[in-house]
Amino acid sequence: MTFQAPKGVSEYVPPRSAVFEEVAEAFTASARRACYGRLEQAVFEDTQLFVRGVGESSDVVTKEMYTFADRAGRSLTLRPEFTAGLLRCVLEHGLHRGHLPVKVWTAGPVFRYEQPQSGRYRQFYQFDLEAVGTADPAVDAETIAVAWDAYAALGLRRFRLLLNSLGDAECRPLYRAALQKHLRGLDLDEATRQRIELNPLRVLDDQRPEVRAQLTDAPVMTDYLCAGCAAHHDRVRELLSDLAIPWTDAPRLVRGLDYYNRTTYEFDHPLLGAQSGIGGGGRYDGLSEDIGGPPLPGIGFAVGLDRIVLAVEAERRQDAERDVVAPLGSYSCQVFGVPLGDGAHRDVLALITRLRRDGLRADMVFGARGLKGAMKAADRSGASYAVLIGDHERAAGLVRIKDLDNGDQHDVPAGDAAGWLTERLATS
Repeated sequence: MTFQAPKGVSEYVPPRSAVFEEVAEAFTASARRACYGRLEQAVFEDTQLFVRGVGESSDVVTKEMYTFADRAGRSLTLRPEFTAGLLRCVLEHGLHRGHLPVKVWTAGPVFRYEQPQSGRYRQFYQFDLEAVGTADPAVDAETIAVAWDAYAALGLRRFRLLLNSLGDAECRPLYRAALQKHLRGLDLDEATRQRIELNPLRVLDDQRPEVRAQLTDAPVMTDYLCAGCAAHHDRVRELLSDLAIPWTDAPRLVRGLDYYNRTTYEFDHPLLGAQSGIGGGGRYDGLSEDIGGPPLPGIGFAVGLDRIVLAVEAERRQDAERDVVAPLGSYSCQVFGVPLGDGAHRDVLALITRLRRDGLRADMVFGARGLKGAMKAADRSGASYAVLIGDHERAAGLVRIKDLDNGDQHDVPAGDAAGWLTERLATS
């Protein structure tokens, strides 16, 4: 019997895993530049945390959670999203009693019982960033900018930002009543009618064509915003303009989780078809109270690393078709060592270790391999230079360095080889 991964599990193996790593590192670097610290949280939680936090009427809770009883009979759930568990972690460890806002990020696998398709998996990967403890609209703009800069660092050009406000406890009840009145007059199935009474905003998130066709005249939240919410929304848009981040107003954007209020946003990429959302987030100013904590505003985003990989690959395929050279990711090798003869392995290993300690990405041939096979491996590595050491080079105290782009060769004294390579790669 040959085992296979369960249906719907997203996995990455070399060389494609290098793109996944590049995507994750772009968001990590952007978060660190904005002084967000890493947080590691539980992969499974008390089921009620998600029921109370994510929302009892959401599809995530009603249809998609992986819930099980442990040996003590407790109901536990594999995390279907990060925010509720991250806020629980912040509260449990008392981070909210220190300097505010608490600015943290995390990343890892998330689990939902989805119908698997391209860009939609049952085990998938997210990068999540949260700022807890302030209602300042500047933090709303900051979280958007952190994500925007990461997308840009990956070379993505086709994505766009969709922006909306979902109001707050003052103005949303008026909108909810108006929306319910409108939806009750539509030709909808019984399950959707039940959803109208529980949480009518969920109907706006329904992706079925027969439902969406009836929503064109539905009222929108931005027409019902109270003065405070309208001022907050206007300020976020002003700040985004200051940061040269364009957005598209999306008055029917609600996203799939019940805790969102005020600022709500999504990043969309047109090359991904039906699963075009590559990330999004918003405010959750009442979530802390919902899970038993004190009043504590917050905002954050989660991006789908799997879908961003697909977006990067799609854009780079287009670039290749137009003969545009896509930038190599930070995962590519820079120097590749080729030992010629058994005695040279020690010298090559010492050299590439020195290069690694100097900050370069270096690899080498392992095992017995002829020159032709070794140079094929060097070409496949994506390195700019190959370093060759054989009996002749060892006797002369030299390293032969070959430029793999143009074929030029240089014999460099062994003691100078690391510096020679570092200097040239720094300017390339």
